[in-house]
Amino acid sequence: MRKRTCFAALTALSAGLLLMTGCAKNALNHLTAEESRIYITSRDSTADFTAYKTYSIVDSVAVIQNDQQYDKELTAGDQQLLQLIKTQMTARGYQLVDAKDEPDLGINVTFISNSYVNVVQYPYDWWDMPGYWDGGYWGYGGYGYYFPPSFGYYQTREDLMTIDLIDLKPATQDQQLKGIWNATLRGEQVLDPASYPTEIHAIFDQSPYLKASNS
Repeated sequence: MRKRTCFAALTALSAGLLLMTGCAKNALNHLTAEESRIYITSRDSTADFTAYKTYSIVDSVAVIQNDQQYDKELTAGDQQLLQLIKTQMTARGYQLVDAKDEPDLGINVTFISNSYVNVVQYPYDWWDMPGYWDGGYWGYGGYGYYFPPSFGYYQTREDLMTIDLIDLKPATQDQQLKGIWNATLRGEQVLDPASYPTEIHAIFDQSPYLKASNS
């Protein structure tokens, strides 16, 4: 069983956005980049986070584009991000060790960018609205209007960051490493290094259970 700690908040946010959309034209356009971002944290409800003492974190960030592995990178921004995560983990009582020293927990960090081509069909639905010109004006009473289908195309891109906490202590029979916590961050400028301090602080703030026994 997995828990999504911000489910209620997201539901309320979604409802609020729907209300704003219904009351004002392009209401979402007035959101700041920070207001557009959503942080979702999930955990394994059976995990005892106080039972873990040590952790290690990947030495770079995996980059996935359009559902395919693109590269692993370590820019100055990536280094900042990894350090922010380390600082939060250490503050919660976990000890950083090298990956070869058999840590209790492993942390994976991934950037995902997907581009989509969207198709929209222009409906010309105003032709059926009361008050539109009746065919009788042109001498064809009772006639309706028809226009060949017309399509438009536009491209959108979604960026997100995922941080996974992996239980490295047990060896399962099916040779799978179990994830016990995940943070998914999405929204405008979510991969901008200037946003990292706020983002990392937020996901750890909404995960108060994530702490060692001696913290």
